[in-house]
Amino acid sequence: MFKKLPGDEAQNLVSTTPDTAVVFRPAVLRTPAIVTIVIFVWRLLAGALRLLWRHPIASAVVLTPGVVTYVCGWRWGLGLVAVTPLSLTAWFFLARPSFLRLLGWPLLAWWRLVWIYRRHWQPVMIISGLGRHLRGRDYLPRVVRVTCTSWADVVTVRMLTGQAVKDWADRTEHLAHGFGARSCRVSIARSGRLLLVFPRRDPLATPLLAVPVSDEVSVGPVEVGKCEDGTPWLLKVHGTHVLVAGATGAGKGSVIWSAIRGLLPATRAGLAQVWALDPKRMELSYGRDLFGDRYAASPADCADLLEAAVKIMQERADRYAGLQRSHTPSVDDPFVLVVVDEVAFLTAYQSDKGLKLRISAALATLTTQGRAVGFGVLAALQDPRKEVMNIRNLFPDKIALRLDESEQVDMVLGDGARDRGALADHISPISEQGAGIGYVRLETSPDPIRVRAAYVSDSDIRAMAMEVTA
Repeated sequence: MFKKLPGDEAQNLVSTTPDTAVVFRPAVLRTPAIVTIVIFVWRLLAGALRLLWRHPIASAVVLTPGVVTYVCGWRWGLGLVAVTPLSLTAWFFLARPSFLRLLGWPLLAWWRLVWIYRRHWQPVMIISGLGRHLRGRDYLPRVVRVTCTSWADVVTVRMLTGQAVKDWADRTEHLAHGFGARSCRVSIARSGRLLLVFPRRDPLATPLLAVPVSDEVSVGPVEVGKCEDGTPWLLKVHGTHVLVAGATGAGKGSVIWSAIRGLLPATRAGLAQVWALDPKRMELSYGRDLFGDRYAASPADCADLLEAAVKIMQERADRYAGLQRSHTPSVDDPFVLVVVDEVAFLTAYQSDKGLKLRISAALATLTTQGRAVGFGVLAALQDPRKEVMNIRNLFPDKIALRLDESEQVDMVLGDGARDRGALADHISPISEQGAGIGYVRLETSPDPIRVRAAYVSDSDIRAMAMEVTA
């Protein structure tokens, strides 16, 4: 049966397709002019209110001179226009942080929202596959808000219904190039909303000098460098284990020595000890006086030192059993940080199978049982493959410095870390530009954080050793 459609039958229709069905012209409903005017005025007012709500500062800058001119006359309006730039210039030079926080960054965010993101949003979404064009209509994710910081744009996006975070994480390169940024990082704001971070500049491009030794006696977190947002990078060493992976020259020594430097006040006070395993005999030997007799270089000595640490750890656990579940540093029970430089030489490349088994067993025991009783392991290696470091998952906190292959990023930081913006394989191999730069993934957060460790020079290390021995 034929379904009766509204409208008139199209007359004199010529078709070259055989058996063409009868075509009906849709009915036209003539809308009264008053209805069209009311809808237009309503949309205009709603758009104006939405603009004032989302961009109050930018709207005030544009509307205030006009309102003053209308109420008080053109002289007052002209005077306001002349005085305002001078006042803003004085504010900028006299109180720059408050100027940027209250006026500068909001105005920049409004400008970049209008000129960059809204202008390119539709083509970038369609071409990258994050939007859909169905039956002549575009279904696009929506930009909720743009916030500017000193180094990046943070774009809050409402996803389309049915989209997943992985859909966006797989297209970070499309988004970065589409909006003219060096990179893009994706994180979850809340259900259905994402945060896209587009860096405008690199705040970590300049090498950092060694962090001054603090007067505060503490076992951490210790300051070892700077995060990308300008805040200090505080590395937790007490109550966790840290794995540092990076190619040759990536800056693993900067992380190790900065952590030791941060523990220096606690070491002098007897609340912390650093046990050093240095199979390369190059990195930790500069500060050998810092470690005393808790330093080992040969594989046999490393095995003995690790087993000694396990013995003390187990004795302490026997004393704590049934009495306490966490460790508080004291002179009698100090925090012990076991630092292993190039751990793969001891666990994977060791030719003596007996020593290899002893070292692997001791490291596994320390990383599984040492957190609660005040033992931490800070291990560094170049190759993060499972066959090289089969206990890497026992390290809650991980640091990925410059790596040679993109697959190694997920080996160190976990599945999906590179898709979320941890581009450790893109870090510059030039020491001045990339040494010490890396991405941190903490036990408490799945999102990688870009950081740079401070460079501790040989003279700084010798000064630390002299201070401790004195």
